[in-house]
This record gives sequence, C-alpha cells and structure tokens, in this order.
Amino acid sequence: MLGFPVREFLRDPIQFWRTSQDYSAAKHEESRPPCQYVPDNDWEQRMHASLGAPWPCEAAAEFWALWPVVIKELEAKGIRPGPESFQWWNDGDAGLVRAVWCLIRHSKPKKVVETGVAHGVTSRFVLEALKANGEGHLWSIDLQPNDTFWRAQVGAAVGDGHKDRWSYIQGSSRRRLPGLLSRLAQIDLFIHDSLHSERNVRFELDRAWAAMGVNGALVVDDVDVNWGFQSFTQSFPGQRSMIGEAEPLHPDVRRFNKKGLFGVILKQPTADA
Repeated sequence: MLGFPVREFLRDPIQFWRTSQDYSAAKHEESRPPCQYVPDNDWEQRMHASLGAPWPCEAAAEFWALWPVVIKELEAKGIRPGPESFQWWNDGDAGLVRAVWCLIRHSKPKKVVETGVAHGVTSRFVLEALKANGEGHLWSIDLQPNDTFWRAQVGAAVGDGHKDRWSYIQGSSRRRLPGLLSRLAQIDLFIHDSLHSERNVRFELDRAWAAMGVNGALVVDDVDVNWGFQSFTQSFPGQRSMIGEAEPLHPDVRRFNKKGLFGVILKQPTADA
C-alpha cells in the first residue's frame, strides 16, 4: 500500500484503516487469473456513433493540438510523463484522454467527477474541454502520497486558470465519493483512475452509476488489471460499452500488450426509466 508512517496514522486513523483494507483486498485479488478483455479496434467511431456525433471528429483535432503542449509543459518541469511516471502510477495516455475530451466536447456535461489525479494530465484535459464548452465543473478525489517529493508533483499538468472550474478533494474514494455524489445529486461523467482493484472499481462505478443521469458516461482506466469492468457491464446488460487500447508515450512493460486498456460505458434509457 502507500505506506502510511506513524504520523499519518495519528493524523487520520480512519483514512489509514480504510486504505489498509483497500490494499489488502487488492492484494488478495492478485491470485485470481486475469480477465481476458478484447479491445474494440473501432471504439472511437462506435463511441461517436453512440453519441450521435460526426465522424471523423473535429474535437479529436483539438485534442491533438493541445496534447503536445501539455506534455512539453510537464517535461519542462523535469517530469517524464507516461507509464510509471508518478510512483507506480501512469499518466493518462492519449487514447483514454482523447475519449474523455470527445465525450465532454460532444455531450457537454455540467458535473464531472474523477478519482485519482497524480500529475493531472486527465484533469487538465477535462478542465480545458469544459472551458471550451463554456460550462461545467470538475470534482477530483485524490489520495495523495505521503512522500513530499511526489506530493509536490500532484496536479503538475493542470496549470493555472482553472480554479473556478476545479474542486480538489483529498482522501480516498471510499471515504469521499459517497458524500460528494450525495451533494451533487446527479452527475454527467465519471472517470475512474484510482486504486485498480475489482473491489474499488465496483465501489466507485456502482455509486457513480446510481447518481448518473441518462446519456451520462463512465470512463474506466486500466480495465485489464482487474475484473471490475467485466462484472459491472454484466450487471447492467443492454448498456453500450467499448474497450479501447491505451496509447502510452512509451511501452508499459507490465501490461499484456505493453499498452493497457480502458473502457467506456454510455448510460442509455431503459424501458422502466
């Protein structure tokens, strides 16, 4: 786990205990064989068709214009973005972040919630897309590392000019997400990028889905490392989902395809809605 020292336990014993439980459960899941996800080669076109958005997509061109700018900003700060650039965590890759960008530009969400920030690459693109839309707010739940070196890098990619659209909430999703969703009443887009265990994925997705309006979307990073995405989609048959192949800046040697996978689920009206 994140390795809370004694002073961290004394400062917030509830957070320490809950994080210990989360990482213990994640460790137990490692004995389970991996889920054999198969990526959809046409995920991007399918997602746009489900949104009723044109293809090819002009918003994707906006993303590609901004992507190298953000990467160069991080490199100028002495950060080599990509896999394992923030402790053992990855920065948002071009596939995942482009999916988020296009979802926001086309569906124009007003309330976006994400878990996990790290360098804040995904956060930056969410905020830039909301700014381009002229409306919307991002709430980010993030359990910061204890090490001061890594803590100083949290949100390094976000930059200035987004304070009016960004609320940063420190703590684990298990502790902070239920209360946030209760206060917001309804959300339009949820992005999971925190602890990648099936237990945690289902905790987050189940609660986000219940708070999500029709035509909202879930985006789930690193689906290939646990069974959470699979079990969730099986629990809600008939909803449109797709799996995309990640596009990291350099190979992620820990992954079966040296890239990783992410998932998107679009909430459609049901017969009893």
